[in-house]
Amino acid sequence: MDLGDLLTGEDLIYAITIPLSTSIILANLIIILGIVWNRQLHNTPNYFFLSLLVADLCTGVALPFIPLMGLNRELSFSSCLIAHIFPNFLFLAFLFNLVMVHYERYICILDPLHYGNLWMHRSFPLALLIVWAPPLLYACLPALGWNNWAEPDWDGCCVGNQNVAANCSANSTACCSYKRVFTNEFIYLEVYGLVLPAILTIAGMTGRVLYITKGQLKDICRLHRSVERGRKASDREQRLNLRYTRCVVAVSLTFLACWVPYLIYMHVCIAFLLSDTKRNSTTHIILSCTGNGSMAVVPMVLGLSNREYTEPASKLLRKIRDRVRGEARDPGEVSV
Repeated sequence: MDLGDLLTGEDLIYAITIPLSTSIILANLIIILGIVWNRQLHNTPNYFFLSLLVADLCTGVALPFIPLMGLNRELSFSSCLIAHIFPNFLFLAFLFNLVMVHYERYICILDPLHYGNLWMHRSFPLALLIVWAPPLLYACLPALGWNNWAEPDWDGCCVGNQNVAANCSANSTACCSYKRVFTNEFIYLEVYGLVLPAILTIAGMTGRVLYITKGQLKDICRLHRSVERGRKASDREQRLNLRYTRCVVAVSLTFLACWVPYLIYMHVCIAFLLSDTKRNSTTHIILSCTGNGSMAVVPMVLGLSNREYTEPASKLLRKIRDRVRGEARDPGEVSV
Protein backbone atom coordinates (compact mmCIF):
# COMPACT_ATOMS: atom_id res chain seq x y z
CA MET A 1 0.00 0.00 0.00
CA ASP A 2 1.49 3.33 -1.06
CA LEU A 3 1.06 6.69 0.63
CA GLY A 4 -1.88 7.66 -1.55
CA ASP A 5 -3.73 4.49 -0.66
CA LEU A 6 -2.95 5.08 3.01
CA LEU A 7 -4.48 8.55 2.95
CA THR A 8 -7.49 7.21 1.10
CA GLY A 9 -7.87 4.50 3.73
CA GLU A 10 -7.65 7.01 6.56
CA ASP A 11 -10.23 9.26 4.90
CA LEU A 12 -12.61 6.32 4.52
CA ILE A 13 -12.13 5.33 8.16
CA TYR A 14 -12.82 8.86 9.42
CA ALA A 15 -15.84 9.23 7.12
CA ILE A 16 -17.44 6.08 8.57
CA THR A 17 -16.38 6.26 12.22
CA ILE A 18 -16.62 9.98 13.07
CA PRO A 19 -20.45 10.18 12.76
CA LEU A 20 -20.85 6.85 14.56
CA SER A 21 -18.35 7.82 17.24
CA THR A 22 -20.09 11.17 17.80
CA SER A 23 -23.47 9.45 18.20
CA ILE A 24 -22.07 6.94 20.70
CA ILE A 25 -20.38 9.66 22.76
CA LEU A 26 -23.46 11.92 22.89
CA ALA A 27 -25.84 9.07 23.70
CA ASN A 28 -23.61 7.80 26.51
CA LEU A 29 -23.26 11.30 27.94
CA ILE A 30 -27.05 11.67 28.02
CA ILE A 31 -27.51 8.35 29.84
CA ILE A 32 -24.62 9.03 32.25
CA LEU A 33 -26.04 12.43 33.18
CA GLY A 34 -29.47 10.84 33.61
CA ILE A 35 -28.07 8.36 36.16
CA VAL A 36 -25.99 11.00 37.96
CA TRP A 37 -28.87 13.49 38.28
CA ASN A 38 -31.44 10.94 39.49
CA ARG A 39 -30.57 10.02 43.09
CA GLN A 40 -33.02 7.12 43.01
CA LEU A 41 -30.70 5.43 40.50
CA HIS A 42 -27.69 5.62 42.83
CA ASN A 43 -27.40 1.91 43.61
CA THR A 44 -24.99 -0.89 42.85
CA PRO A 45 -26.68 -2.25 39.67
CA ASN A 46 -26.71 1.21 38.12
CA TYR A 47 -23.09 1.76 39.18
CA PHE A 48 -22.16 -1.33 37.15
CA PHE A 49 -24.09 0.06 34.22
CA LEU A 50 -22.42 3.43 34.74
CA SER A 51 -19.02 1.73 34.52
CA LEU A 52 -20.16 0.12 31.27
CA LEU A 53 -21.28 3.49 29.91
CA VAL A 54 -17.90 5.03 30.75
CA ALA A 55 -16.16 2.15 28.98
CA ASP A 56 -18.48 2.54 25.99
CA LEU A 57 -17.84 6.29 25.96
CA CYS A 58 -14.10 5.63 25.84
CA THR A 59 -14.65 3.06 23.11
CA GLY A 60 -16.55 5.67 21.13
CA VAL A 61 -13.60 8.04 21.48
CA ALA A 62 -11.18 5.31 20.37
CA LEU A 63 -13.46 3.98 17.61
CA PRO A 64 -11.72 5.89 14.75
CA PHE A 65 -8.34 4.56 15.90
CA ILE A 66 -9.29 0.86 15.97
CA PRO A 67 -9.57 0.42 12.16
CA LEU A 68 -6.31 2.37 11.78
CA MET A 69 -4.53 -0.67 13.23
CA GLY A 70 -5.03 -2.37 9.88
CA LEU A 71 -3.04 0.33 8.06
CA ASN A 72 0.74 0.65 7.87
CA ARG A 73 1.96 3.95 9.31
CA GLU A 74 5.33 5.55 9.92
CA LEU A 75 5.65 5.79 13.72
CA SER A 76 8.25 5.35 16.41
CA PHE A 77 8.28 2.28 18.62
CA SER A 78 6.59 3.96 21.60
CA SER A 79 4.00 5.75 19.46
CA CYS A 80 3.19 2.54 17.62
CA LEU A 81 2.67 0.66 20.89
CA ILE A 82 0.36 3.37 22.25
CA ALA A 83 -1.62 3.49 19.00
CA HIS A 84 -2.33 -0.24 19.29
CA ILE A 85 -2.37 -0.95 23.04
CA PHE A 86 -4.64 1.87 24.20
CA PRO A 87 -7.58 1.19 21.81
CA ASN A 88 -7.25 -2.54 22.45
CA PHE A 89 -7.40 -1.96 26.22
CA LEU A 90 -10.54 0.20 25.91
CA PHE A 91 -12.21 -2.42 23.72
CA LEU A 92 -11.43 -5.27 26.15
CA ALA A 93 -12.52 -3.17 29.15
CA PHE A 94 -15.80 -2.44 27.39
CA LEU A 95 -16.32 -6.16 26.72
CA PHE A 96 -15.53 -7.14 30.34
CA ASN A 97 -17.93 -4.48 31.65
CA LEU A 98 -20.64 -5.73 29.30
CA VAL A 99 -20.24 -9.30 30.59
CA MET A 100 -20.38 -8.07 34.20
CA VAL A 101 -23.61 -6.10 33.61
CA HIS A 102 -25.27 -9.09 31.91
CA TYR A 103 -24.08 -11.41 34.70
CA GLU A 104 -25.41 -9.10 37.42
CA ARG A 105 -28.83 -8.91 35.78
CA TYR A 106 -28.79 -12.63 35.04
CA ILE A 107 -28.28 -13.45 38.73
CA CYS A 108 -31.01 -10.96 39.64
CA ILE A 109 -33.52 -12.97 37.59
CA LEU A 110 -32.10 -16.44 38.28
CA ASP A 111 -31.85 -16.08 42.09
CA PRO A 112 -33.66 -12.93 43.24
CA LEU A 113 -33.81 -14.00 46.91
CA HIS A 114 -30.02 -14.01 47.26
CA TYR A 115 -29.46 -11.12 44.87
CA GLY A 116 -28.54 -8.64 47.61
CA ASN A 117 -25.84 -10.98 48.95
CA LEU A 118 -23.88 -11.20 45.72
CA TRP A 119 -20.13 -10.79 46.04
CA MET A 120 -20.33 -7.99 43.47
CA HIS A 121 -22.54 -5.95 45.79
CA ARG A 122 -20.47 -6.65 48.88
CA SER A 123 -17.17 -5.98 47.10
CA PHE A 124 -17.99 -3.41 44.46
CA PRO A 125 -14.39 -2.07 44.19
CA LEU A 126 -13.18 -5.62 43.57
CA ALA A 127 -15.73 -6.06 40.78
CA LEU A 128 -14.56 -2.84 39.14
CA LEU A 129 -10.96 -4.01 39.45
CA ILE A 130 -11.86 -7.27 37.71
CA VAL A 131 -13.43 -5.54 34.70
CA TRP A 132 -10.68 -2.93 34.26
CA ALA A 133 -7.37 -4.41 35.46
CA PRO A 134 -7.17 -7.69 33.44
CA PRO A 135 -7.87 -5.93 30.11
CA LEU A 136 -5.13 -3.42 30.90
CA LEU A 137 -2.65 -6.15 31.83
CA TYR A 138 -3.39 -8.22 28.72
CA ALA A 139 -3.31 -5.23 26.38
CA CYS A 140 0.10 -4.20 27.76
CA LEU A 141 1.74 -7.58 27.02
CA PRO A 142 3.19 -6.33 23.69
CA ALA A 143 4.86 -3.49 25.59
CA LEU A 144 6.42 -6.08 27.92
CA GLY A 145 8.12 -7.88 25.03
CA TRP A 146 5.44 -10.05 23.42
CA ASN A 147 5.70 -8.42 19.99
CA ASN A 148 7.31 -8.78 16.56
CA TRP A 149 9.03 -5.40 16.49
CA ALA A 150 12.48 -6.97 15.97
CA GLU A 151 11.22 -8.78 12.88
CA PRO A 152 11.99 -7.33 9.41
CA ASP A 153 9.63 -4.88 7.71
CA TRP A 154 7.78 -7.53 5.69
CA ASP A 155 4.92 -5.15 4.83
CA GLY A 156 7.20 -2.87 2.84
CA CYS A 157 6.06 0.29 4.58
CA CYS A 158 9.52 1.83 4.61
CA VAL A 159 11.34 -0.39 2.15
CA GLY A 160 9.08 -0.15 -0.85
CA ASN A 161 9.38 3.65 -1.26
CA GLN A 162 12.78 5.38 -1.25
CA ASN A 163 11.40 8.69 0.05
CA VAL A 164 9.51 6.98 2.86
CA ALA A 165 12.56 4.88 3.66
CA ALA A 166 14.68 8.00 3.94
CA ASN A 167 12.13 9.56 6.29
CA CYS A 168 12.05 6.42 8.40
CA SER A 169 15.82 6.48 8.79
CA ALA A 170 16.03 10.22 9.44
CA ASN A 171 13.21 10.29 12.01
CA SER A 172 14.17 7.02 13.74
CA THR A 173 10.78 5.58 12.88
CA ALA A 174 9.67 2.33 11.29
CA CYS A 175 6.66 0.75 9.71
CA CYS A 176 3.98 0.58 12.40
CA SER A 177 1.76 -2.41 11.69
CA TYR A 178 -0.43 -4.58 13.85
CA LYS A 179 1.71 -7.53 12.68
CA ARG A 180 4.75 -5.97 14.35
CA VAL A 181 2.90 -5.15 17.61
CA PHE A 182 0.68 -8.22 17.99
CA THR A 183 1.96 -11.73 17.45
CA ASN A 184 -0.31 -14.32 15.86
CA GLU A 185 -0.52 -16.14 19.19
CA PHE A 186 -1.59 -12.92 20.93
CA ILE A 187 -4.39 -12.33 18.41
CA TYR A 188 -5.59 -15.94 18.51
CA LEU A 189 -5.64 -15.88 22.32
CA GLU A 190 -7.55 -12.60 22.42
CA VAL A 191 -10.13 -13.64 19.82
CA TYR A 192 -10.75 -17.24 20.88
CA GLY A 193 -9.77 -16.99 24.54
CA LEU A 194 -11.37 -13.66 25.51
CA VAL A 195 -13.64 -12.08 22.90
CA LEU A 196 -15.54 -15.07 21.52
CA PRO A 197 -16.15 -16.70 24.96
CA ALA A 198 -17.39 -13.36 26.27
CA ILE A 199 -19.86 -12.97 23.39
CA LEU A 200 -21.06 -16.57 23.77
CA THR A 201 -21.47 -16.03 27.53
CA ILE A 202 -23.59 -12.93 26.95
CA ALA A 203 -25.70 -14.79 24.37
CA GLY A 204 -26.10 -17.77 26.72
CA MET A 205 -27.18 -15.62 29.68
CA THR A 206 -29.61 -13.68 27.50
CA GLY A 207 -31.16 -16.88 26.17
CA ARG A 208 -31.42 -18.30 29.68
CA VAL A 209 -33.16 -15.14 30.91
CA LEU A 210 -35.68 -15.34 28.07
CA TYR A 211 -36.32 -18.99 28.88
CA ILE A 212 -36.88 -18.23 32.58
CA THR A 213 -39.12 -15.31 31.68
CA LYS A 214 -41.18 -17.56 29.42
CA GLY A 215 -41.68 -20.05 32.28
CA GLN A 216 -42.69 -17.28 34.69
CA LEU A 217 -45.12 -15.94 32.11
CA LYS A 218 -46.76 -19.36 31.81
CA ASP A 219 -47.11 -19.55 35.61
CA ILE A 220 -48.73 -16.11 35.71
CA CYS A 221 -51.17 -17.03 32.94
CA ARG A 222 -51.99 -20.33 34.66
CA LEU A 223 -52.61 -18.56 37.96
CA HIS A 224 -54.73 -15.93 36.25
CA ARG A 225 -56.88 -18.60 34.60
CA SER A 226 -57.37 -20.44 37.89
CA VAL A 227 -58.55 -17.22 39.53
CA GLU A 228 -60.84 -16.29 36.65
CA ARG A 229 -61.98 -19.92 36.26
CA GLY A 230 -61.96 -19.52 32.54
CA ARG A 231 -60.44 -21.57 29.78
CA LYS A 232 -59.92 -18.86 27.21
CA ALA A 233 -56.99 -16.50 27.29
CA SER A 234 -57.97 -13.10 28.68
CA ASP A 235 -56.92 -9.76 27.30
CA ARG A 236 -54.33 -9.48 30.06
CA GLU A 237 -52.72 -12.78 29.07
CA GLN A 238 -52.64 -11.69 25.46
CA ARG A 239 -50.95 -8.43 26.43
CA LEU A 240 -48.36 -10.33 28.48
CA ASN A 241 -47.66 -12.72 25.60
CA LEU A 242 -47.44 -9.83 23.18
CA ARG A 243 -45.00 -8.00 25.45
CA TYR A 244 -42.84 -11.12 25.74
CA THR A 245 -42.90 -11.57 21.96
CA ARG A 246 -41.79 -7.98 21.50
CA CYS A 247 -38.99 -8.53 23.99
CA VAL A 248 -37.77 -11.62 22.12
CA VAL A 249 -37.92 -9.78 18.79
CA ALA A 250 -36.05 -6.78 20.23
CA VAL A 251 -33.32 -8.99 21.71
CA SER A 252 -32.99 -10.97 18.47
CA LEU A 253 -32.79 -7.86 16.30
CA THR A 254 -30.27 -6.28 18.68
CA PHE A 255 -28.08 -9.37 18.47
CA LEU A 256 -28.35 -9.54 14.67
CA ALA A 257 -27.68 -5.82 14.20
CA CYS A 258 -24.98 -5.35 16.84
CA TRP A 259 -23.13 -8.64 17.24
CA VAL A 260 -23.34 -10.40 13.89
CA PRO A 261 -21.36 -7.69 12.00
CA TYR A 262 -18.60 -7.87 14.59
CA LEU A 263 -18.52 -11.69 14.51
CA ILE A 264 -18.19 -11.55 10.72
CA TYR A 265 -15.39 -8.99 10.95
CA MET A 266 -13.60 -11.01 13.64
CA HIS A 267 -13.53 -14.18 11.55
CA VAL A 268 -12.54 -12.26 8.44
CA CYS A 269 -9.55 -10.97 10.44
CA ILE A 270 -8.57 -14.47 11.44
CA ALA A 271 -9.01 -15.81 7.91
CA PHE A 272 -7.21 -13.04 6.03
CA LEU A 273 -5.35 -10.58 8.25
CA LEU A 274 -3.16 -13.22 9.82
CA SER A 275 -2.37 -14.81 6.46
CA ASP A 276 -0.14 -13.58 3.69
CA THR A 277 -2.96 -13.38 1.16
CA LYS A 278 -3.78 -9.97 -0.28
CA ARG A 279 -7.12 -8.57 0.71
CA ASN A 280 -9.36 -5.76 -0.43
CA SER A 281 -8.38 -2.93 1.93
CA THR A 282 -11.66 -1.08 1.33
CA THR A 283 -13.68 -4.16 2.28
CA HIS A 284 -11.56 -4.68 5.36
CA ILE A 285 -11.95 -1.04 6.44
CA ILE A 286 -15.74 -1.14 6.03
CA LEU A 287 -16.01 -4.41 7.97
CA SER A 288 -13.75 -3.09 10.71
CA CYS A 289 -15.64 0.20 11.12
CA THR A 290 -19.11 -1.32 11.02
CA GLY A 291 -18.17 -4.34 13.14
CA ASN A 292 -16.59 -2.42 16.00
CA GLY A 293 -19.16 0.37 15.76
CA SER A 294 -22.16 -1.96 15.90
CA MET A 295 -20.78 -3.68 18.99
CA ALA A 296 -20.29 -0.34 20.76
CA VAL A 297 -23.97 0.47 20.16
CA VAL A 298 -25.17 -2.30 22.55
CA PRO A 299 -24.96 -0.27 25.82
CA MET A 300 -26.53 2.69 24.04
CA VAL A 301 -29.53 0.54 23.09
CA LEU A 302 -29.82 -0.81 26.65
CA GLY A 303 -29.65 2.68 28.14
CA LEU A 304 -31.98 4.49 25.76
CA SER A 305 -34.62 1.78 26.20
CA ASN A 306 -34.85 2.61 29.93
CA ARG A 307 -37.01 5.68 30.56
CA GLU A 308 -35.43 6.27 33.97
CA TYR A 309 -32.09 6.97 32.31
CA THR A 310 -33.47 9.26 29.62
CA GLU A 311 -36.06 11.13 31.72
CA PRO A 312 -33.74 14.09 32.62
CA ALA A 313 -32.89 14.64 28.96
CA SER A 314 -36.57 14.35 28.02
CA LYS A 315 -37.53 16.95 30.64
CA LEU A 316 -34.83 19.29 29.37
CA LEU A 317 -36.02 18.91 25.78
CA ARG A 318 -39.62 19.57 26.85
CA LYS A 319 -38.57 22.74 28.69
CA ILE A 320 -36.68 23.97 25.63
CA ARG A 321 -39.64 23.14 23.39
CA ASP A 322 -42.10 24.94 25.68
CA ARG A 323 -39.83 27.96 25.90
CA VAL A 324 -39.45 28.12 22.12
CA ARG A 325 -43.22 27.84 21.66
CA GLY A 326 -43.79 30.51 24.29
CA GLU A 327 -41.40 32.89 22.59
CA ALA A 328 -43.08 32.17 19.26
CA ARG A 329 -46.52 33.04 20.71
CA ASP A 330 -45.43 36.28 22.41
CA PRO A 331 -45.13 38.40 19.22
CA GLY A 332 -48.62 37.38 18.13
CA GLU A 333 -50.12 38.27 21.53
CA VAL A 334 -48.46 41.70 21.49
CA SER A 335 -49.77 42.49 17.99
CA VAL A 336 -53.30 41.56 19.04
